[in-house]
Amino acid sequence: MSSPFAGMNPYLEHPDLWPGVHGRLIVAIADFLSPQLRPKYFVAIEERIYQTTDDDRLLVGIPDIVVQRPQTGINPTMLNTAVAAPAVKPAIVEIPMPETVKERYLEVRKVDTKEVVTAIEVLSPKNKRAGEGRNTYESKRQRVFGSSTHLVEIDLLRAGETMTTMGSRIQSDYRILVSRAEARPKADLYAFNLQNTIPSFPLPLRSEDAEPVIDLQTLLNELYDRASYDLVIDYSLEPVPPLSEANAIWNDAWLQQQGLR
Repeated sequence: MSSPFAGMNPYLEHPDLWPGVHGRLIVAIADFLSPQLRPKYFVAIEERIYQTTDDDRLLVGIPDIVVQRPQTGINPTMLNTAVAAPAVKPAIVEIPMPETVKERYLEVRKVDTKEVVTAIEVLSPKNKRAGEGRNTYESKRQRVFGSSTHLVEIDLLRAGETMTTMGSRIQSDYRILVSRAEARPKADLYAFNLQNTIPSFPLPLRSEDAEPVIDLQTLLNELYDRASYDLVIDYSLEPVPPLSEANAIWNDAWLQQQGLR
C-alpha cells in the first residue's frame, strides 16, 4: 500500500520509525543516483560517529574529586581510625551514560581523483536540537561552506530548530537546501509544508556536467511501500511529534477523505 499523503508523511517522523526511514532514504538516494553518475562519479555512503548522552551532553572528563591511595610509606592497617556506618540509606538514581551515535550521509566523488564534489545530508533529530549532534553537524556544515564542495541538506523533520540561513524569515514545515560552491553565500531553499508535494531538485555537480534531478517524493513513496509502513502506522492516532493546530485540522480532514478515519 502506498503512502496516503501526497507529500511528506508526518507519521514517518515518529522517533521509533525515523531511524529506519533515514537509513532507507540514504540508500534509496544512492541507488537512484549511482547509475546516472557513471562513469565519472560514484556515490559513497559515509558515516559520522560521535558520543552523546540522553540529554545530549557528554559528561565525561576530569572528576572534581580524585580518591587516591596514600603516597607515603604509612601502613593503612596501623591507623587507629573509626569508621562510622552511613546514617542515611542512599537512594538509587540513574546517571547519564554516553551513547555512540552513527549518522549516515552521502558523498558524490570523482572516480579519478576521489574528490568530494557534493555532500548530501538527510538531517536527524539530533542535528536539530542543542547538543553534540548539532555541534558536530554544524562544524561539518561550515567546513563544506568554506570549500569547493556543494551541499544538499534535506530536512524532513518538523521538530527542532532549523539550520541557519542568513537574511531569510521563511517559515515552513520542511525544507531542502541546495548550496552550490560557486554561488555562495547564496543558496537555493526549497521550503514546503505538510500539504505540499515534496519538490524535486537538481544535484549540483561540476559546471560541465549534466545534473540529475532528484525526485524525493517518488523515492519516499517507494520506500514506504517496500518497508510496509502501512502495517505499522495507526492513522487513527495523531502523529508524533504533534502537528500544529492548523495542520492537525488539515490532517484529520485528509485522512477522513482517504478513508483512514
